[in-house]
Amino acid sequence: MTEQKKAVVLLSGGLDSATVIAIARDQGFDVHAISFRYGQRHSVELEAADRVVKHLGVTEHKTAELDLRLFGGSALTADIDVPKDRSDDDMSHDIPVTYVPARNTIFLSFALAYAEVIGAKDIFIGVNALDYSGYPDCRPEYIASFEAMANLATKAGVTEDERIRIQTPLIDMTKAQIVAEGTRLGVDYGLTISCYDPDTEGKACGHCDSCLLRKKGFAEASLADPTRYQD
Repeated sequence: MTEQKKAVVLLSGGLDSATVIAIARDQGFDVHAISFRYGQRHSVELEAADRVVKHLGVTEHKTAELDLRLFGGSALTADIDVPKDRSDDDMSHDIPVTYVPARNTIFLSFALAYAEVIGAKDIFIGVNALDYSGYPDCRPEYIASFEAMANLATKAGVTEDERIRIQTPLIDMTKAQIVAEGTRLGVDYGLTISCYDPDTEGKACGHCDSCLLRKKGFAEASLADPTRYQD
């Protein structure tokens, strides 16, 4: 019997990462998920991550602890207001203050170490280049560069025949396509949260960039939005 291939999946507890877990499992991977408590204001997403892994089923779920509040520089890790009710045009220009400096580089580095230890050659991340709100570390060229670095900087990359791959199944999908695919694969999006500014009960604000993109995705997919909003 052929051993099932292992994959590390970055899991925030949001819509995109939950969909990625479902996709990885559908592709036959033995999923090991990693989440991060990094000083983010929306730590309720970690409760959502726990719900997602129980719902979808993974072999192992680890939560790494680090504190990016040490540097700040983002509305998610410092006392900076989260932008609300921005238009699609506003979202498509400039890098928003919700961008956390070097976050995906840090997260992928942790995932890379985890993958080396368990013998996984595939790391899945739910970045998206269409509805990506201007984040520089969600672009295809960034992912390609990190993958090249991963194969230069690790023991597995330089001593084994099979290359390390950074898998981005959502990279060219609209939010509506992501929602439709996840629904097809049985994801319960009511368990997830995407909001940048949720309340203490885990209800989404409904007005930040992430909430607006999420609402738009469900509307364009003609599917009911199960999100609990504050208003």
